[in-house]
Amino acid sequence: MEDCEKNSEEQFEVCASPAQKNNAFCWNLEKPESTMFLGSRLTKKFPDLGILLLNGPLGAGKTTLVKGIAKSLRIKETITSPTFPLSQHYPSGSPPLIHIDLYRIEEPSAANEFFLQEEEESKAMGALMVIEWPNRLTLPMTDAWRGNLEYSSRNKARCFQLIPPLGKDNNLSISSR
Repeated sequence: MEDCEKNSEEQFEVCASPAQKNNAFCWNLEKPESTMFLGSRLTKKFPDLGILLLNGPLGAGKTTLVKGIAKSLRIKETITSPTFPLSQHYPSGSPPLIHIDLYRIEEPSAANEFFLQEEEESKAMGALMVIEWPNRLTLPMTDAWRGNLEYSSRNKARCFQLIPPLGKDNNLSISSR
C-alpha cells in the first residue's frame, strides 16, 4: 500500500499497486483530521456504499472515519464508539446511519444473529451500516464494501484501503460527485 500517487484534486492518494487493478482504492492519512475528511467524502465518492465492513487494529481510527461519514450524512449528534452498547443508531442522517462494533461478541453465531437483526432494521430505515470488527461474522457478505485501516510504516500515519463488493464492475473509478 506504500506505492501511492498523489491525486491533488481531492488531496487523496490512490494506490498504483496491483490491488487497484482489483478495484481497490487506498489513501494515506497523516492525521486524524485526514481520516475524518476521507470519511466525509466516502459517501459522495461511492454513493452506492450501503454496508461498510471496517477492519483495523485498536486505535487505528475506525470511529474517527465513521465521524467523517456521519458528517457527510448531516448527522449532528456526537458520534461515539459503540464498543459497549454494540450499536449506535443515527436516524437523523440522510440516509440514516447504523454503527456497529462487534469487538465484544466473540461467538460467531451471536455476532451473526446480532448483525442480522441490525441489518433488518437498517433495511427498514434505508440506513448505511458500518460494522467494526466484521471478522466476528461468518455470514457471506457479497454486497458489502470492505475497508481496512492500518498503521503505515511511518507509524503515526494510517493507510485506508477500500474494496468494493464482489462482482462490482472492473472499471470502477472514483466518482466525480
